[in-house]
Amino acid sequence: MKRWLNILIISLFILLNCFSIKAQKNNNSTSYLVPVCVYKGDTIPWIQLPQVYIFKPLKFKNDKEKRNYYRLVYNIKKTLPISKEINKAIIETYEYIETLPNEKAKQKHIKRVEKGLKEQYTARMKKLSFKQGKLLIKLIDRQSNQTSYEIVKAFMGPFKAGLYQAFAGLFGASLRKQYDPQGKDKLIERVVLLVESGQI
Repeated sequence: MKRWLNILIISLFILLNCFSIKAQKNNNSTSYLVPVCVYKGDTIPWIQLPQVYIFKPLKFKNDKEKRNYYRLVYNIKKTLPISKEINKAIIETYEYIETLPNEKAKQKHIKRVEKGLKEQYTARMKKLSFKQGKLLIKLIDRQSNQTSYEIVKAFMGPFKAGLYQAFAGLFGASLRKQYDPQGKDKLIERVVLLVESGQI
C-alpha cells in the first residue's frame, strides 16, 4: 500500500511538472540576451540607451511657417542619407589614395571614383528639388567638416572646383557655403539630431 502511495505521489509530481513546463512554453513573453558586467559580485545587465534630445517646443506664427518646418523635415530625411553616403565615399577614397605609390596612380583612381559617383548619384540628384540640393551642400559640410568646394578641390584640383562653383552659382547656390549649427542653420541642426535619434 505504501509503495502504491509513493508511486502515486511521484506520478502526480511528474504530471504537475509537465503542466508547469507547458505553461512556461506557452508564455508569450519575449526575452533578450544582453551583455552584462559584474560589480561587487552582482551581475548587472549592460544596455546602451539611445541619446534623446529635448528641445523647447516650436511655436509657429502661421500655417505657412508650420508647413515650411515639415517640408524641412521631409527634405532632411531625403538628403541626410545621401550626405552620409558621400562622406563615407570621401573617407574611403582618401584612405585608399594614401596607399597608392605615385601621383599618376592617384589621379587614375580619382577619375574612376568620379565616374562611379556620377553613375551612382546622377539619377538621384536629378530627383532632388533646388532646396534639397542646397540643403545637401550644407549637410555634406556638416558630415565631412569641410565645404563641397574644398572636397572637390582636394580630389580634383582647383580648376574643377572653380568650374563646379561657377555652375552652382548660376543657380544661386554655393559650394563654399559653410554649415553653421549655432547660427542660421540652428533649425536644420535640431531636425538632423531628431532624425538621427529616431525621434521624428
